[in-house]
Amino acid sequence: MTSKKADNFFSESEKQKISILVKKAELETSGEIAVMVVDGSDSYREAEILGVLLLSAFIALIVAVSLHQVTIWSFIPAVIIFWYPALCFMRRFPRFKLALVGKKRLEEAVRERAIRAFFEKKLYRTREETGILIFISTLEHKVWILGDRGINNRIDQQIWQTLAGDLAGKIREDRAFDGLCTVIDKLGKVLEEHFPKAADDTNELPDEVIV
Repeated sequence: MTSKKADNFFSESEKQKISILVKKAELETSGEIAVMVVDGSDSYREAEILGVLLLSAFIALIVAVSLHQVTIWSFIPAVIIFWYPALCFMRRFPRFKLALVGKKRLEEAVRERAIRAFFEKKLYRTREETGILIFISTLEHKVWILGDRGINNRIDQQIWQTLAGDLAGKIREDRAFDGLCTVIDKLGKVLEEHFPKAADDTNELPDEVIV
């Protein structure tokens, strides 16, 4: 249950193709598309602690039973002994702790991280507020598409939610690159319809995948 890290989520050749596709999608629109990939949107510390406790207790119980030492005086020290190995395991395979995180908590974590990234990378600094972020969080296999104020004033955000859901599905199928290419193409067409390119338009956001 390992998950790819952000820096190798897409291969170098795929990153180059994504950059080219972003440039192509922006040819006929004043809209600006940015793609970002992060390792995870949150540490989910509460789920990690609970997971470590359950795992260390389970191992301690197995050991106690096998040694015929099922007493509180042997069980608790065993839990403490196995706490660190369980912690190392949970951090090595972080997707296990997601089973202990509620769906709403995951959604909120990805949304909040996407909003923070939008401002951290200054993606709001476009002349007509037409920046749009495709945010991919690899740990959760989730996507959030976030448009700037100018975008959201004229385009129904349900479109972004639908496209984000489609891309998240492709990521779960291990077809992230194909899914992203499709989404970028569709985004370009939507933006072209609502934000045709101005004569003095300039490229204001990076076309390369932001990691």
